[in-house]
Amino acid sequence: MLDKRFIRENPDAVKEAVRVKSVDLDVDKLLALDEVNRKLQREFDEGQGRKRALSKEFAKSDSGRRAELRAESTELDAQLKQLRDALDDTGAKLNSLLLLTPNIPWGQAPVGADESANITIKTWGRKPEFDFEPLDHVDLAEKRGWAEFARARKVAGERAYALTGDLVLLERAVQSYALDLLVSKGFGLVSVPALVKEAALVGTGMFPKGREETYELPADNMFLAGTSEVGLVGLHSDEILDSNRLPILYAGISPCFRREIGSASRDVRGLLRVHQFEKVEQFVICEADVNESARWHAELLASAERILQDLGLHYEVVECSTGDMGLGKFRMNDINTWFPSLNMMRETHSCSTLHDWQARRANIRYRDADGKPRFAHTLNNTAVATPRLLAALIENHQTEDHRVRVPEVLRPYLGGREVL
Repeated sequence: MLDKRFIRENPDAVKEAVRVKSVDLDVDKLLALDEVNRKLQREFDEGQGRKRALSKEFAKSDSGRRAELRAESTELDAQLKQLRDALDDTGAKLNSLLLLTPNIPWGQAPVGADESANITIKTWGRKPEFDFEPLDHVDLAEKRGWAEFARARKVAGERAYALTGDLVLLERAVQSYALDLLVSKGFGLVSVPALVKEAALVGTGMFPKGREETYELPADNMFLAGTSEVGLVGLHSDEILDSNRLPILYAGISPCFRREIGSASRDVRGLLRVHQFEKVEQFVICEADVNESARWHAELLASAERILQDLGLHYEVVECSTGDMGLGKFRMNDINTWFPSLNMMRETHSCSTLHDWQARRANIRYRDADGKPRFAHTLNNTAVATPRLLAALIENHQTEDHRVRVPEVLRPYLGGREVL
């Protein structure tokens, strides 16, 4: 959400953000509603002022004048009710448009409609070279008895899976390694709820646009979160934080659920695009300073790269285009990891800076050096998301006899085993 004053003073910048992010929003309509809303608010405030003046005069008046004042007060009450109803109506309409207002993207972000406009800014490592015919992760997992796909679909339908045996241990090892790395960098561990209220999704920016991607439980008026970011933002909603606590660094872990509407033909085999997965998320709340945000963006990105490097996985970092970065993002970098079975990179991490766009929605503030409340900046990035990362691991580190070499950083979590 953008500040209404900013929108009034910078309508062309907002319209350009709407254009380059392909957002269906009429900025002129928003501004017109804002003007009507402010006019109604002024009239309501003036009416309340008159109401207070009548009360004071009533206390000093004789009986005849009091009758006149009482009649005027009754008429004024009716007017105030009409104004309040009108304010509620225009306020709701205005707020619905404000929730669709995009953040102003980073000036160096590529302009484009979708991920095809993304630009690769870095690559690390090399593709593995096999002197045998490698298997994809589904065939390898089934050959080793590490996953149940057909049986899981009996339980949960398409895109279901059940990890078994050593692949369960490998998943836990990857998560534990990522958590330990983040703890060493000063992040606090948080296991957040996956079952959340609608307000938490609105505050994070997942709603209203992402509603169709989210599993809903109507009987309980609750939803299943697609990332622990929802819970981490919600923890501090409607709070004014002590500036001495900033930055707040969280490593959030939770199950995640996504309906994946519109991806029926994309990466549906095995573990690549599933409805339920586990994720360790990096999340930061910091002061509202663009340099501070930029520093933490670099830190989050570096942590994700460190993880992939330690796991020995070839990857690329891309600068995401305006049309790919989403409504609330100021800047977004994806990291795509090499999948031998696909002969291409696939996204495994996404690093985002949102400035105060998210904090305004969730009402997360802190007091600056002058004691004035300010909306904070927020950032997030994946640390590890499984099982997709597991698919990359076992495909890239497989051996001719259908075993998997264990990266050195994971061995302490697997009893020192070098091969699975």
